[in-house]
Amino acid sequence: MRQKIVNGILLTPYRAIQGGTIVIDEGQIVGVHEGSVEVPNAVEIDAKGQFVAPGFIDIHVHGGGGFDFMDGTEEAFLKIAELHARYGTTALVPTTLTAEKEDLLKTLDVYETAHRNNTKGASFLGMHLEGPYFALSQRGAQDPRYIRNPDPVEYEEILKHSSSIVRWSAAPELEGAIAFGQRLRQKGIIAAIAHTDALYDEVLLAYENGYSLVTHLYSAMSGVTRRNAFRYAGVIESAFLLDLDVEIIGDGIHLPPPLLKLVYKIKGADRIALITDAMRAAGMPEGESTLGSLKNGLKVIVEDGVAKLPDRTAFAGSVATMNRLVRNMVQLADVPLLEAVRMASTTPARIMGVDHRKGSLAKGKDADIVLFDQDFTVGMTMVQGKVIYSLLSGPSRSLAI
Repeated sequence: MRQKIVNGILLTPYRAIQGGTIVIDEGQIVGVHEGSVEVPNAVEIDAKGQFVAPGFIDIHVHGGGGFDFMDGTEEAFLKIAELHARYGTTALVPTTLTAEKEDLLKTLDVYETAHRNNTKGASFLGMHLEGPYFALSQRGAQDPRYIRNPDPVEYEEILKHSSSIVRWSAAPELEGAIAFGQRLRQKGIIAAIAHTDALYDEVLLAYENGYSLVTHLYSAMSGVTRRNAFRYAGVIESAFLLDLDVEIIGDGIHLPPPLLKLVYKIKGADRIALITDAMRAAGMPEGESTLGSLKNGLKVIVEDGVAKLPDRTAFAGSVATMNRLVRNMVQLADVPLLEAVRMASTTPARIMGVDHRKGSLAKGKDADIVLFDQDFTVGMTMVQGKVIYSLLSGPSRSLAI
């Protein structure tokens, strides 16, 4: 089936095209045009003056809509995918929490079934294991009962069990973490630095041995520290100095506007991936919730637009959605719209190795497309040519860049 999207502002990798047309055939973009074009027998989608952008790609998300991937059910996976599609996400990487090996294996098994049956939500790009190989001192809201050093016997069993793991986050200063990073690189799995007290030399060694990404920059990691009167650079400074990709929770809370501006100024849009790191309360009313599995997860409080530990001493996860992150980068960090969209699409696609088919409005790419207005309210989400969410019956709104 041929489709064409008309009467929108197309946000391509290089420029915005007023009144452009996107032509879609069999789930792929086959043309991006500056004006109106005739497409015989095509189903026409009127963007009604909204922005037309590549679908958002969330490479670190735990849940939403009242569900968490650690619930270990197919329903949880599918409902989370549907919830985030309402906010412009067209592809995501389901993320675990620190847990027992058996729970991780079960979650990986459920992913396989959910991946096959996922037709109504954002598509899945593979699994992200966040932990359990972390520094206890930087655990954040991760359950300390399950935190441990990398164990070759354990992680080899997990790697053998599932081929769906695409990234794994760990603290590189732990005993065995360098060999772990090397093993992940051999398997083509992204090794990410997370929940860590590493110093610069340890980060540099990790970078040389497979670690290429920094998980939620600034959150649960070391900065400049003083030991015996001498100062040492931590993970934050190392991320700025080395050629590492970084992801940021751009909810304006985990990172306030000055830090959003600083990261953008130093790393630029081509090295930053916006992530929600959302837990089950995303898209839900504020109040009590659970981080992780309902069976043995951590009770949290959602207020002020973020999840907190019950004693309010630390954040316990985000409730952000991708459209909110893009809006924040534009409105709070003064980032140009095209650059903000790039951090939510093109850059995460490149990090995950899927930029040959996703992440931009270009001929030959999957028709993963989101429409949103000047308030960043999503009007339509399309995954591989299939409209899975739409508000286009609403009134037309004239926008200006």
